[in-house]
Amino acid sequence: MSARANQRPNSKIAVYPGSFDPFTNGHLDVVERALGIFDKLIVAVAANPDKRQPLFTVEERVRLIAESVEGRDRVEVASYKGLTVEFARRHGARTLVKGLRAYSDFDAELQQALMNRKLAPDVHTVFLMSSFTHIFVSSSILKDIAGYGGNVSDLVPAPVARALKEKYR
Repeated sequence: MSARANQRPNSKIAVYPGSFDPFTNGHLDVVERALGIFDKLIVAVAANPDKRQPLFTVEERVRLIAESVEGRDRVEVASYKGLTVEFARRHGARTLVKGLRAYSDFDAELQQALMNRKLAPDVHTVFLMSSFTHIFVSSSILKDIAGYGGNVSDLVPAPVARALKEKYR
């Protein structure tokens, strides 16, 4: 068991969970804004076997996100399996950060937040609205565009743009 497992929960540590397949500039925007609120942010890549087959492996996503947030010393990138609230507790976090683009995101995220609250009343969810410039960007749309040879380099961090180009070569 890691030393963090015994760490006292701290409201200044937050977890930003997601599949991040791929990580977008919208995700990066949420990271930047969360850093304005929290002392430390853990971008947590979910290794969720129930979701459709991802384009990038968990290891690739962790590496691409780490490259995308390079230079931000208060950001950690990790992967996890299991319940998000348990991951947060193991890392001393009492807050989950979720990004929202539209009302349809809110509906699904609200259900998840309420269930997380039932499972772990001590772990809270904070919603951050996407910046207007990123409101239309979704990972699935980006994969579709990149898959047909479209240029998405202005919508994703440079390491992700290179990886998408390589995947669809």
